[in-house]
Amino acid sequence: MSEGTASERDFYRRLLDLGGQDEVEPLLAEALALIVDVTGAAVAYLELYDDAREAPRFWKGHGLSEDGVADIRRKISRGIIARALADGRTIETASAFLDERFSNLSSVRQHAIEAVLCAPVGTHPPIGVIYLQGRAGAGRFAEGDRERAELFARQLAAVADRILAHRDPVRGDHTTTIRQRIRCPEMVGRTPALARLLHSAAAVAPLDVDVLITGPSGTGKSLLAKVIANNSKRATGPFIELNCAAIPEALLESELFGAEKGAHSTATTAREGKVAAAEGGTLFLDEIGEMSGNAQAKLLQLLETREYHPLGSRSAKKANVRVLSATNADLEARIAAKQFREDLYYRLHVVPLEVPGLDERRDDIPDLVEHFCADACARHSIEPMTVSWRALVACRNASWPGHTRQLAHAIEAAVIRAHGEGSRRLEEKHIFPKAPAEAEAPRTLQAATREFQKGLVRAALEKHDWNVTEAARELGLGRSHVYNLINDFELREGREGRGADKSKDRS
Repeated sequence: MSEGTASERDFYRRLLDLGGQDEVEPLLAEALALIVDVTGAAVAYLELYDDAREAPRFWKGHGLSEDGVADIRRKISRGIIARALADGRTIETASAFLDERFSNLSSVRQHAIEAVLCAPVGTHPPIGVIYLQGRAGAGRFAEGDRERAELFARQLAAVADRILAHRDPVRGDHTTTIRQRIRCPEMVGRTPALARLLHSAAAVAPLDVDVLITGPSGTGKSLLAKVIANNSKRATGPFIELNCAAIPEALLESELFGAEKGAHSTATTAREGKVAAAEGGTLFLDEIGEMSGNAQAKLLQLLETREYHPLGSRSAKKANVRVLSATNADLEARIAAKQFREDLYYRLHVVPLEVPGLDERRDDIPDLVEHFCADACARHSIEPMTVSWRALVACRNASWPGHTRQLAHAIEAAVIRAHGEGSRRLEEKHIFPKAPAEAEAPRTLQAATREFQKGLVRAALEKHDWNVTEAARELGLGRSHVYNLINDFELREGREGRGADKSKDRS
């Protein structure tokens, strides 16, 4: 391995290690030491803001006296740092003293400032800034230092935002307001996508209307059904769940509506169905697209008349139940194939809710990982474990086609592996045991940068619902460049085909 490759790998490793900090002050010290070591800057200054540049603020300097730090802080609203913060872009100059953009600044002239590299930490608005001035060996900053500084700033922004969020839990949590209106502790996360879903749930929960919940398998549709039930007028009544795909077709009707004695070969006694069990409460029908035609007809009668017939019974029974249903199937396609009743579909579709997949709420993954880890430890009577920052980053960037269900199973298995090793911390190797060991798969700075760039572009696209123009504006890139990056990184929107269509059509 070349010395340059080893150095790059060391930089990336130390960059990831920043995530291990849980307090602002140690983070500043470690981060500043890293960027000075990598770039050889003679003077460095790092500042973080608690929120939108409001007090309290955190700062640290290198190669500066207390007066020097104070001088930079007094001039934070003007000059090179102010320009970087206002534009949200990195500023680099081989000589500020000779650069016409800055040569008229009194501080630049007074100190004859030469090489400068200044990068905002975070965007819209920045949550901090890193200012590097001069080099121990004189001359301009080395080729690649700007790339390293920007990579450093992106990673630092993620870590700092996490730490500041723990200091102030409201920070960055889009679900704070809606959680004050409804009880939903089982819905883990803080992204806009989850907030929108909870707002929709809060709107329908108090109304005694039937609801159809759609979304990919494993996204938590049953959890959402419980949230709606727990915040309804029927919260004190029973919550009865039936998975229509788990019951043989021949038994589904009797399981749902009950059966009189002798109604079929196994009905040796009268049997109460799920509808009767849910009396006064909520009946949740999962995988409703798997219902047989006869069961669909009887369900339609229940929804329209609130009456039903147990198998073998000639008299109708009244039902005081609210019906929530869920499916991951394309019911419109099943209607076209004569596999699902169109009248039942429109009866169910009065209030539809769609649960987003993890691709649409990727920033919730670290919270979910920590939640599933704590839950697995409790269920298996294992001492509580922490989750390493590298593991959280790896999970955030991984693909989870099985969504939260797959993620929960992966974390449970990881907890068991870690416990078997006697570890009190969940590492990346425990979650992804088949991944190549670090020694077997050396990472270059270019590979690490590409990974961060891919995540940055994907995050901007998801934030703006795959509006390429808006994403390009946020990234500070031309629209054609973003299109090239989408193709280069092979990015696709969560729901198949939708993202490609949007990115082509929007101007």
